[in-house]
Amino acid sequence: MATFGVMANMILYLVNEYHMEMATASNILFLWTAANNFMPVLGAAIADSYLGRFCTIGLGSIAYMMGMVLLWSTALIAQAQPPPFGSGGIRASSMAFGADQLENEDGKENSSVGESYFSWYYTLYMSAILMGNTCVVYVQDNMGWKVGFALPSVLMMFGAVLFFLGSPFYVQVQTNTSLVTGLFQVLVASYRNREFKLPSDATTNIIYYHKNGPAPGFPSSKLRFLNKACIVRDPQKDLMPDRRARDPWSLCTVDQVEELKALLRVVPIWSSGMIMFVDLSQNSFPVLQASATNRHITSGFTIPAASLQIITIISTILWVGLKDSVLLPLASRVMGRPVNISTTRRMGFGIFFSFSAMTVTAAVESMRRDRAIKEGNGSDHHLISALWLMPQYCLLGLADGFNDFTQSEFYYSELPRSMSSIASNLNGLGFAVGSLLASLVMNMVDSISKAGGRQGWISSDINKGRYDYYYLVLAGLSMGNMVYYLVCRRAYGPTKDERRPKENEDEL
Repeated sequence: MATFGVMANMILYLVNEYHMEMATASNILFLWTAANNFMPVLGAAIADSYLGRFCTIGLGSIAYMMGMVLLWSTALIAQAQPPPFGSGGIRASSMAFGADQLENEDGKENSSVGESYFSWYYTLYMSAILMGNTCVVYVQDNMGWKVGFALPSVLMMFGAVLFFLGSPFYVQVQTNTSLVTGLFQVLVASYRNREFKLPSDATTNIIYYHKNGPAPGFPSSKLRFLNKACIVRDPQKDLMPDRRARDPWSLCTVDQVEELKALLRVVPIWSSGMIMFVDLSQNSFPVLQASATNRHITSGFTIPAASLQIITIISTILWVGLKDSVLLPLASRVMGRPVNISTTRRMGFGIFFSFSAMTVTAAVESMRRDRAIKEGNGSDHHLISALWLMPQYCLLGLADGFNDFTQSEFYYSELPRSMSSIASNLNGLGFAVGSLLASLVMNMVDSISKAGGRQGWISSDINKGRYDYYYLVLAGLSMGNMVYYLVCRRAYGPTKDERRPKENEDEL
């Protein structure tokens, strides 16, 4: 609530209060979004390897609260500057820390509860965003920025206190101090042993190094060149008397090799999501577009422009919240057997919906702009109803629900449990890179469209700009991403769930 209540209206704060141009303000928000989604990856590595998830969330909560208070100060003190935020600590571990609470005493996850965990997590997550985009934004628009930024600060303080009050009841998983280092050790060891020739059969007269010393078990055949990192070539030289590796940068365990393999295998699919996030990170223009529509509910009440994005949130909540509880059970009853939609298929649908959203946005903006120009070319002409924006918002919500949230489920199931914090934040890293790519694409479009002294497509005056053309560029990028994803999915092969035998189950 605190984050998205601030982020939803930030474009108007920068343009109206800081008198920034649209392109400059958008670039700032792209970079802010990138930092907001990149820092959790660093936080995840720290959580998994050193501090643990509880301490990371606790420190992140305190940093977040300080960031909110500092942002509030920019509205109170004219000389204050916008500060950095602390989301890297909270978002790094919250999902994985919640999954830790589902474990039984023997360390195994309660499958009956875990099946619905991701759906409920994101349903509550999106519900908080919904409250931020309505209640907090309404306060900002009607009571000013001083009160509007005070509310998120109080919310963050309440969240931090609530988290620490629950500390006696939390399950806290022991950290793996060598996780991140181990991934780099595999790369270095593979390079050092690059001249060693692997036999065609991995089980042929080769001893592989395991956590408790050499053992007959062998690594997978995928990315075989990494297997050189875990081969014991000379036990006398490679091992110490207690059977530990003399040089962990020359000899790694099979588990370390498999962890890196699992991470590298998901990178191509992750990159397709990164490209889709270019579409989802377009937060500035929708607010500008919504401000140029008729948003009156009654003569005395107007929906804030930023709050129209709740349509995206509601459509996401409906899909994520109803998928497991209503839609799939209903489909199973109709089919007479269990029905499931695989994570990779859901991600593919999400990319298709993002392409559709960009196409619809371009068409609606073209219609809105044409009508505005016919009525006098003024940027304050609110001619078309805000209801025209509903289809694009709904499609973006479905793209979010099908792809963004499913990515975390996919990574969490495909990567080893020791990497759960990193797995739950890979999609955040994709969003970070996607935001940087979005900034690059926007700057390129702006520069090219301004060539020769022409009016640029990216303009603070929405009717002078050509945002319909800009969104057609994004639609073309999304179409190419669909083809790219299909290629990556085919190359990836079956997922762990698909390899697991399932009786009498259909897949949609």
